Amino acid sequence: MTQTQRDSRSDPYGNRPTLPPSAKLPPLENGDHLSRAEFERRYEAMPHLKKAELIEGVVYVPAALRFKSHAKPHGWLITWLGTYEMATPGVEMGDNPTVRLDLDNEPQPDIVLLIDREAGGQSRISEDDYVEGAPELIVEIAASSASIDLHTKKQVYRRSGVQEYIVWRSLENGLDWFSLNEGEYLALPPDADGMIHSRIFPGLWLDVAALCGGNMMQVMQGLQTGIQSPAHAEFMQQLAARRSKQI
Repeated sequence: MTQTQRDSRSDPYGNRPTLPPSAKLPPLENGDHLSRAEFERRYEAMPHLKKAELIEGVVYVPAALRFKSHAKPHGWLITWLGTYEMATPGVEMGDNPTVRLDLDNEPQPDIVLLIDREAGGQSRISEDDYVEGAPELIVEIAASSASIDLHTKKQVYRRSGVQEYIVWRSLENGLDWFSLNEGEYLALPPDADGMIHSRIFPGLWLDVAALCGGNMMQVMQGLQTGIQSPAHAEFMQQLAARRSKQI
């Protein structure tokens, strides 16, 4: 019996042996073409890696994130969506969750906002604590309009049924908010006051000019107006009614 054969056996107590160096999983690399199962195996074997995505069967490992072009905009949107979550029982927000969309796509969006499954949401939380299916809203911070977020990812999210998709082009200081309509993403227009209203989450209002101008006080004031609207109150009643039917 060779050394490899001996190493491959369990001991008398059934303990798994340590794999020889040649059998260790290779690291995730940009451009790898992998199945979702293999992607997850390699990702789990790299606990130091904080973010990796599988998009159309191709691995993307992002570079280190900069403060002004990513971390700060990300924090502002977390504040905005987190406030809406707190005011809307039956809605949950997640920061950088892994999302199992299909066998070729497992992105890790910057932010997701979803409706609880018990309240009629279209995604669910798996037994191993991942999002499975399409969240109602996904947010990405993109470096520019040439980013994968506005091209390949946008197509994947549209095809998977993500109802609304927000992309903040931080370097260009512009924001796009798309809504799924008959299988296509259409840009939501602002109202006369410059406010965009979510069609899926009533009361989720965004003053885009204020956000891009760094005026978070005005952004949050606009959101509070949306949260106090009759449409938001009706939405909360609908969520509560759906959840009560599940009890």
